[in-house]
Amino acid sequence: MTLGYLFGGGVGTEPHGLELYHEYPVVRSWYQQVADWTGLTVSQVLEDDLPAAQEERQSVGTVREAALAIGVHDVLAQFGLRPAAIGGLSLGAMTASTLAGALSRQELFEMLAGARDTPELPADAPAQGIALAFAQTADGPGHPGEGRTGIHLAGDFGPTADGKQRILMLAGHAEALTALAAEAPPGTVVPLPGRTIAVHSPLRRHFRDFMAPRVDAMAFSAPQLPLYSCLERKKLSSADDVRDLFQRNSTDPISLVDVYTGMKSEGVELGLVMGPSIPEGILAFPFPVVHIEKPEHVQQALSTAYDLGIDLTGGQVSP
Repeated sequence: MTLGYLFGGGVGTEPHGLELYHEYPVVRSWYQQVADWTGLTVSQVLEDDLPAAQEERQSVGTVREAALAIGVHDVLAQFGLRPAAIGGLSLGAMTASTLAGALSRQELFEMLAGARDTPELPADAPAQGIALAFAQTADGPGHPGEGRTGIHLAGDFGPTADGKQRILMLAGHAEALTALAAEAPPGTVVPLPGRTIAVHSPLRRHFRDFMAPRVDAMAFSAPQLPLYSCLERKKLSSADDVRDLFQRNSTDPISLVDVYTGMKSEGVELGLVMGPSIPEGILAFPFPVVHIEKPEHVQQALSTAYDLGIDLTGGQVSP
């Protein structure tokens, strides 16, 4: 039996990881390294309020989430846990690529920090947003906003744990999302407050174009672990595969189903979810999962892996 690591996407507004930071020296030294690479202070990475400006806020938020996810990975590595397969959503896909050995940690964090220089959209540009949509069947072919101007399918999180619904993410113009929510059956389309960037949609083209030269210049290499894409059902096997993921990530829809289906095909029989960005207990997975955000979760992961007889040799990728 083998172990897989899953990394979520998104940028949370609340601090996470304080308990791990105070409990483990490896996490404290890691956060100092991130601060040195990004020009932020440890406090800014760990717990301060995020900046007000939209692109700067997004940039610092991604640094925060990726730092926590890798910090969790490093704590687990101290206890001998290493994944046999790895993958993630959005930011998590880029974090997973780093831990699979496809690029250096320093390059990842310098890229994330550099994204704060993305030009803001004009003040008169239509407001953007994202919403969660709950499809009535787990395997429905469409989404509630299909065919509507200004709304794009941005993500597929797959069936809920009870199999009755499928959770999707929509992105687009805030006005269009609000109108859709008002017309749809109550609770089926829920705009997310405070989310003002239409992630994983064509509306992020200006960000993709701004970051493209930096991504082109990054030193990617072939992953040293089985690395599964969130942009299609595919194992990424070359440097070009990973570069393509980084280039397309901001404008293309993501799928958690593609990631965990690939990991299941790799023989993964226990998944560890790094950090809080994939909600616990809501989604269906094809194998048991343990969500890790606090020290007690580390012990839960260790005991679950032991109880299931998981092979902990995993892949040996250097930090």
